[in-house]
Amino acid sequence: MTHLMNRQIGIPCVMMRGGTSRGPFFLASDLPAAPAERDALLLSVMGAGNDLGIDGIGGGNPLTSKVAIVGPASKAGADVDYLFAQVRVQEGVVDTSPNCGNMLAAVGPFAIESGLVPATDGVTVVRIHNVNTGKLIEARIQTPGAQVVYEGDAAIDGVPGTAAPIHLAFLDAAGANTGRLLPTGSPVDLIHGIDGIHGGIHGGIHGGIEVSCIDAAIPVMLVRAADLGKTGYEPVDSYRADRDFMTRLEALRVEAGRRMGFRNAAGMVIPKPVLLAPPTRGGTLSVRYFMPHECHRAMAITGAVATATACTIPGTVAAALAGRLDLPGDVTFEHPAGRLTVRLEAGANQGAPVAGILRTARRLFEGTVFARPSTPTRAAMAA
Repeated sequence: MTHLMNRQIGIPCVMMRGGTSRGPFFLASDLPAAPAERDALLLSVMGAGNDLGIDGIGGGNPLTSKVAIVGPASKAGADVDYLFAQVRVQEGVVDTSPNCGNMLAAVGPFAIESGLVPATDGVTVVRIHNVNTGKLIEARIQTPGAQVVYEGDAAIDGVPGTAAPIHLAFLDAAGANTGRLLPTGSPVDLIHGIDGIHGGIHGGIHGGIEVSCIDAAIPVMLVRAADLGKTGYEPVDSYRADRDFMTRLEALRVEAGRRMGFRNAAGMVIPKPVLLAPPTRGGTLSVRYFMPHECHRAMAITGAVATATACTIPGTVAAALAGRLDLPGDVTFEHPAGRLTVRLEAGANQGAPVAGILRTARRLFEGTVFARPSTPTRAAMAA
């Protein structure tokens, strides 16, 4: 037993919940520097090759198949680097093209407790450089007595109980992956020729579908649920069960991605599709966010930033549904698990607004996680 254990590759690991997501957190110094070797290790750790991640610590769902890699800052003005990886265990793919704002909520506490950022008495501000997008996010962590606390009175929908509040401010979210807030140059695009999509009331001429392609924190494709034959209020699992709808949504997403500059959007998790509908519970919009092949059981933070930003851009499908929005102001999304509010304040030099969101996090366990020894090699780990 000991002999077999010694043949595996042990890596220090902390499992954390960030917002409504969960995954392992690693120090960058504990992983191979070469991306191919690093990704091979992550696939082994998370249990690639099985949709449940049964031979690893993946959770059998995109929300629990996420990895955070944290290290010293490589960008001026930042305290730490944060590289997010979405591990698609069934396909054996590690995708570092998007950011994840929920996992981001746990980066500050992890960085402080790992010794990367000194804590101050009261609140510690951690400026996080998201390596995926090159953007800065400011996290305000509760640290009374210069110690991270996780218990508190803040509640977020999609997570049971309460915890200490973590305030995230996306300081310059526009153009996270494409370099432009409106990657196609227009607040609305008309997409034709998607098999089975006939266009709803707002679907444009000749059966086209109106979409808004926005890049703020993460690239998204916004579309009215009604234009795809949905209400936008359906239960989460009903979308995946409707294979015809999912096929059509994917075709629409891939074409929108092509127009945004992603030539191989079919092999990427961006842009993310978001179905929009009028609110029913006093919010600004009802949303169904896709990751992209499953509907999120709540709402992604980066997706919320992008969609809220779209509400401030005249002509987008989001702005048309949301109505007039004055800054500073709140955008509240009704999602399958409840509500999520984004606080928008005017950005510098009339740029995209600064988005602020309340999240919570929790340290779940720490120790050593083991990868199979075949790849990467121990020599690669030591390099």
